[in-house]
Amino acid sequence: MNWQSDILTNLGWSGTIINLEGKQKVADEIAAKVKDGDILGVGSGSTVYVALLAIAKRIKEEGLKVKAIPTSIEISLFCAKLGIPLTTLYEYKPDWLFDGADEVDPDKSLIKGRGGAMFKEKLLISSSPKNYIIVDDSKLVKKLGTNFPIPIEVFPPALLHVEEELKKLGVTELLLRPAKGKDGPVITENGNLILDARFNDIGKSMERDIIAITGVIESGLFINYNVEILMA
Repeated sequence: MNWQSDILTNLGWSGTIINLEGKQKVADEIAAKVKDGDILGVGSGSTVYVALLAIAKRIKEEGLKVKAIPTSIEISLFCAKLGIPLTTLYEYKPDWLFDGADEVDPDKSLIKGRGGAMFKEKLLISSSPKNYIIVDDSKLVKKLGTNFPIPIEVFPPALLHVEEELKKLGVTELLLRPAKGKDGPVITENGNLILDARFNDIGKSMERDIIAITGVIESGLFINYNVEILMA
């Protein structure tokens, strides 16, 4: 039998959705791309949530058989609420993915991970043959790091070692991300910490240099990935 869940029934987006009209327009564009039988990689954030609503509407109206591979517990819950079946990378590769970003430079390199899900986001983007990144004008920058630091997921016992190695890479500001709604730092869904790191210059090798540090799980730098930018 199915769960009779008040939690899912009452589930809604937790904050204010900025530029809702623009996001709804591009959400309809994303939903129009869905074909029967698609395996969707589903990113994180408010833009993804709005797109999921549009996709769920098509599924209900047209009886489409679609499965989703989500990047976070939050999006998993919304898929459950909307009746979108979930699957995993053990069963399928995604046919395509949609996600948001915090910054996009002219080369279509990205900073992502304000929601802390960059490890699985990068895994799905790397696994998917087609990736749509939805942003508005505020996310376009001439240089990565203009508005946001680089989020770095760190294995907790390696925290101080990672700090030392990041200083060698020229980090200018390094903060342990504090949690909201609980005491202490943010803990990711993988049980790790997040450092927010600023650099004066983010070169083409920075993503590789950061991930090469023992104890770093992943960073929010996405340099030279196969992405198509959709404007909200």
